[in-house]
Amino acid sequence: MPSIENDIYINAPINICFDLARNVEAHIETSKKTKERAISGVTVGLMENGDTVTWEAIHFGVKQKLTAKIIEMERPYKFTDVMVKGAFHSFTHTHEFIESGAGTIMKDTFSYKAPFGIFGKLADTLFLKKYMRKFIINRAKELKRIAEKSNGATE
Repeated sequence: MPSIENDIYINAPINICFDLARNVEAHIETSKKTKERAISGVTVGLMENGDTVTWEAIHFGVKQKLTAKIIEMERPYKFTDVMVKGAFHSFTHTHEFIESGAGTIMKDTFSYKAPFGIFGKLADTLFLKKYMRKFIINRAKELKRIAEKSNGATE
């Protein structure tokens, strides 16, 4: 199962980073390029353990829906969401937060299995992994920007 990892240092307290990462409006703000919006489940505010959200977004020029559920939460250090319905065969996204000096290291681990068997594996090799890595890195950079702005930090 392919896995993507990304670590980013955020000059903001762990609680701010943790709450932003599970905030529906912040998710929408950090994924403007794919026009994501929450259409069912938790559609505003903070997601909690056991909550689901269905996202609608445009990926590869196609409008898609994906439902994710938070299956684990250790406030303010970690939460994990999994896809329960959507374009992937499966995925697990673990969000970890580690206090570091005056700030926080946010670590994303995204493990997934592409759909469509051998064709999915080929798509993964050709473009899917690169696309998902870029999506995760860009979201992390945007969360950093929002967290540091709300914390009064300068970039």
